[in-house]
Amino acid sequence: MSNPGSSPTSASANQDHQHTPLCRSCGAATTAPTPAPWSGTSDSPPPAYRPIRLPAINAPTNTAAIVLSPVPQPLPVPLAAPPHAFQVPAKRITSPDDIARFHASVHGRHFLGFVAALSASVHGRKLSDPLPAPPSPAVSSLLDLISALAAFVASTPPLPHNSRYGNPAFRLWHEKLSDSAGDLIARIISTAASPADLAGAEVELAPYLLDSFGNATRIDYGTGHETNFAAFLYCLARLGLIAESDYPAVVLRVFAAYLNLMRTLQDTYQLEPAGSHGVWGLDDFHFLPFIFGAAQLIDHKYMKPKSIHNPDILENFSNEYMYLACVAYVKKIKKGPFAEHSPMLDDISGVPNWKKVNSGLLKMYKAEVLEKVPIMQHFLFGSLIKWYD
Repeated sequence: MSNPGSSPTSASANQDHQHTPLCRSCGAATTAPTPAPWSGTSDSPPPAYRPIRLPAINAPTNTAAIVLSPVPQPLPVPLAAPPHAFQVPAKRITSPDDIARFHASVHGRHFLGFVAALSASVHGRKLSDPLPAPPSPAVSSLLDLISALAAFVASTPPLPHNSRYGNPAFRLWHEKLSDSAGDLIARIISTAASPADLAGAEVELAPYLLDSFGNATRIDYGTGHETNFAAFLYCLARLGLIAESDYPAVVLRVFAAYLNLMRTLQDTYQLEPAGSHGVWGLDDFHFLPFIFGAAQLIDHKYMKPKSIHNPDILENFSNEYMYLACVAYVKKIKKGPFAEHSPMLDDISGVPNWKKVNSGLLKMYKAEVLEKVPIMQHFLFGSLIKWYD
């Protein structure tokens, strides 16, 4: 009910009085002066807006195509029947058309199927779990090979240098690898049922092995070198030296040892990332351990993709799961908020389960590694991974 003695004018005045700022000293009404407009002749320009994280030029642009693509499925490796005509493998990919040709070929499909089969073989398995079958002689020889290469690191200390990347001692380590590659491969071949049928295989296998640990000239390493190690394993499977029953051991023992060796090489000789996607990659160096590591965690009762943000989980379980070990390594070498230096891994942590993470990473590996000319231009083709003219 309004006061009959009031008027609209007095009400308005009262309202103005309530909202007019008063001087704290004398109580008089005050008004703030209107700021003068910016003048380009007398004032400096306003600061330009700069986002916290600038878009990367190599950020994935075909995300929708990757999501809609089919999940690569495990495929058996076609055995190469004797007599063999081993040859020095050569590079053949130079264009996107060559990439399409490779993926349409028998070995393009089966190489990706081999990676998917390795992934499927370790579903729900920890690194320390007993193997479903004892390691075969070829697997044991592969482990001896990696142990021998690790021993070369101990005998080849880094040299004094001022650069952030590329300790020249890596060239000495790689020279030791080159000198011993033939003998190390011969030990693997000697485990075959009929070693005589594989005479001369070192000529074709050695280039894959030599390119599996980085480039000695540039002193760098990336997913292309990692893919060459997978190709080396694929060639061994083509020759019947690795069977499907060996796949769990190949991933949980051989590839895990290879990953540990590569981390040692990266830390000891400051290898430069080769073709890194920067913040828009999973890791500056690797891709396959994320695939295999996600497969290990499929159907885990407690650990979910978001668990990578729990430091206790990383500390206690990174020695059992490759995915967690990779995330822990990234957090060790990169500083700042995780979402800023590793947005891809941060986004993946929001996926509801590990099966979706694993299938998505398999599709991403095909699109971001096996379909990229800058990476696959270094891929090698011979009699075991054929390039059809």
